[in-house]
Amino acid sequence: MSHPIPSEFDIVFAGGGTTACVIAGRLAAYDPSLRILILEAGQHTLNKPIHVQPFQYPLNQAPTSTTVTFNIGNPSTRLNGRAPIVPCGRCVGGGSCVNFMVYTRPPASDYDDWGTNGWESESLIPLMKKLETYEVQPDLPTHGYDGPIKVSSGGCKVGICDEFIQVGTVYHKRQYADDTNDLKTCNTYSPWRKYIDGTTGRRSDAAHHYVYNQAHNSNLQVWDGKLVKRIIFEDKRAVGVEFTSDPVSCPDADRSSSIVRASKLVVVSAGAFGSPTILERSGIGAEAILKRCGIKQLVNLPGVGENYQDHNLAIVPYLAADNVVTMDALWRGESILQESLAQWNSSGKSLIAQNGIDSKIKWRPDDEELKAMDPAFQPRWKEFFQDRPDKPVAIFTSFAGYIPPLARPLSDILPPRNYMSTGYYTLYPVSVGSVHIKVTEDGKEGKDFTTGFLDDPSDIVPLDFGYKKTREIFRRMASYRGEVAAGHPDFPEGSAAACREASGPVDLNAPDIVYTAEDDEAINQFHRDIVQTAWHSLGTCAMKPEADQGVVDARLNVYGVSNLKVADMSIVPLNVGANTYSTALLIGERAAMIIAEELGINCI
Repeated sequence: MSHPIPSEFDIVFAGGGTTACVIAGRLAAYDPSLRILILEAGQHTLNKPIHVQPFQYPLNQAPTSTTVTFNIGNPSTRLNGRAPIVPCGRCVGGGSCVNFMVYTRPPASDYDDWGTNGWESESLIPLMKKLETYEVQPDLPTHGYDGPIKVSSGGCKVGICDEFIQVGTVYHKRQYADDTNDLKTCNTYSPWRKYIDGTTGRRSDAAHHYVYNQAHNSNLQVWDGKLVKRIIFEDKRAVGVEFTSDPVSCPDADRSSSIVRASKLVVVSAGAFGSPTILERSGIGAEAILKRCGIKQLVNLPGVGENYQDHNLAIVPYLAADNVVTMDALWRGESILQESLAQWNSSGKSLIAQNGIDSKIKWRPDDEELKAMDPAFQPRWKEFFQDRPDKPVAIFTSFAGYIPPLARPLSDILPPRNYMSTGYYTLYPVSVGSVHIKVTEDGKEGKDFTTGFLDDPSDIVPLDFGYKKTREIFRRMASYRGEVAAGHPDFPEGSAAACREASGPVDLNAPDIVYTAEDDEAINQFHRDIVQTAWHSLGTCAMKPEADQGVVDARLNVYGVSNLKVADMSIVPLNVGANTYSTALLIGERAAMIIAEELGINCI
């Protein structure tokens, strides 16, 4: 479809991910006469099975996927010379249309820690409630019951996750609670709710629930396949956006540039990778980086592209009993798929409305566990966690099925049978990285991306411990049938920790595996080889004072220019102890309020 170009809108969004959809959708609903344009490099997601059928989520991470961008980091000695791959959403709705759909909220104190006026938890909790319909349990004070985003238990339960909770509460000696997303409860086993509509069984994403549901409003437009090159300025006032056809979404399209003008505001909403690089291409950033790329500096903002943060994840596979329900047969496309699809189409139920992730613990070590951990973690524990009992160190979870990790996928060599996997990921790692533009050897633009993963010696310690603890939990689960050795550390010959197939679980009271120094080294090297993104990139256009390497102020204005805001996960100044979809939605709701106020629009 050809678009009428050039044109003018009131507000132009550079990027069409989660946060952009929330803001654009809210503003269009508040004032349908506002002319709003979203430019998105990826393609539309409207009613496409890969996006609306929850069980299909792993396909978005397949190496051939065009619904995400695979950002390749610089090789790191801390990762044994590996160049880590970090995908991010690349479609209308962004991460909300490709993520694992797990409903997790951080402790309220995370937002208070930002120290930013208008972003305190007290101001944000009403917006958290406004955005959701919590279908699990009525009348809970921190949950909402009338919002666009549905939260449910999914289309059916998987028993493996009940086993994880059962063993966790007895063997791991932690409490159980139905809801650990009340913004304070921690160190407690619980069911893991999902961003899935409990009635339709469809993914609950920002594109369908904020934008596509307003198709009747011709003033709200989404142009897909459009890659934003830079912001157009007149005397440091943002007046428009230059874009071109995206080479991945539109491989045969003309590459010439077009300009669309914005009479009121430009909002950069291209995520932790896209937003800083758009600013840099527009002349906003550190002088040395712009100079290296031959870009004339408009504003000296050295914080652009700095402060990159993520969560560090390990996924480890186990063998599961033949008679247990897992997602594997569905993911392999076996005969159960057609039967499940028929049920989903008629009732919204079945494994189609599942992600295979039904349980978790937001874990904090007890005194005994702290003693067992490498002393390199002690200073971080004392400085950050010890006196903040609502801050989890990591999330431990179970998957009913084999989830291929990014670094060492085994999908092509595993025999067809039932699997289960554990995931454990740290929520407040110390290490930070950066995202900048660079000119490659052949003169084209590339990304200079450093993840920073494991740069700080304290960051690997909870991962090493997490491997041991989750293995002990899995060994005691009724469905356990041993380890998938190729997905575990390479323990030395004759080690008591060696991985093998088993006929069943060990007793709940069985002794833990005793690891030698050589075994510990194998676990450490394993994590350096496989630790990966949790798909939670943030921080690269931080909402901080300009003197503190900030990029935007509390009202999301980019320092040094006018009529330009950034609104997405890149503005987050400090990490959040949860999967990041909840915060991306929240930033969208808060940004919509800010913009509506500034335009004099009533946003009730």
